[in-house]
Parts: sequence; C-alpha cells; structure tokens
Amino acid sequence: MNLFRAIKSVLDRILEGLVMIVVAVLVLDVLWQVFTRFVLKDPSTWTEELARFMLIWVSLLGSAVALGRGAHLGIDYFVGKMPEKTRLRTEIFVFLCIALFSLLVMFVGGIELVRSNLALGQASPALGWKMGYVYLAIPISGFFLTLYTVIGLAERLGGAD
Repeated sequence: MNLFRAIKSVLDRILEGLVMIVVAVLVLDVLWQVFTRFVLKDPSTWTEELARFMLIWVSLLGSAVALGRGAHLGIDYFVGKMPEKTRLRTEIFVFLCIALFSLLVMFVGGIELVRSNLALGQASPALGWKMGYVYLAIPISGFFLTLYTVIGLAERLGGAD
C-alpha cells in the first residue's frame, strides 16, 4: 500500500504542478490583455482565445485535483444523517457513478473527440492551434477523475488505512 500511496503522491504533484502552470499562464495572459487594451490602446488579438483555452484546462484538471484531495463539492448534509451502512452504500454508489462517467464519457469519449478533431484538422481562429490539442484536457481529466474515484472507492471499502 505504501507503493500505491507513493505513486498517487507523484501523480498528485504532477497534476497540481500542471494546474499551477496553467493558472500562471492564464494570469499572465489576462494581464497582457488588460495592458494592451488600456495602456497601449491596441488590444491583443490572441489573448482572449488563449484565456478561454487555459480556463478550460484549469477547470477540468482542477476538478481532478479537487477530487483527489476529497474537496469536491457535495451535499453531505443528508448523507451525514444516514446510518453508517446506508452512508457507505451511498458513497459507493456515488463513486461508481463518477467513475463510469469519467471513464466512459470523459476518457473514452474524450479520446474519440481528440482523435476526430485532429483528423479533421480544425484549428482555432486567432492562435491557429489544432483544437484536438485543446480538447486533450477532457481525456486527461477523465483519466485522473477515474483514477481518483477508484482510489476513493478503495479507501471507503477499507483498502487503505
């Protein structure tokens, strides 16, 4: 189990580092946009599109970080009032729903979305980036959401200390 925790810890640091980099790029991009618009009086043409793409990446990857930390939004008022056995069943059901959605829709469907967009060669208007690379945030996030859901499920079932 210590090896399992060590691997999760490394993945956590990689994912959190990636989120921090994306947030930093987003902040710098928006600052540049404001500077060019209000100081130079000549707004940059690509900053809005980059900000949109960075927001997509930070929200999807951030959701995986939140799930990994157990900080995801949830309504646990009613679950907290349930008997222990019912609470465990409810948590297992929720984890299975999240795992199925993350695996089938985000990971598998996201890979298909990326593949088809790269095959079509769709590019963004201002930056000229292939949209398949922008959409890559979906299967990456789906992978981490699935992984963290399986870890959470194992912890709830007594697989972790």
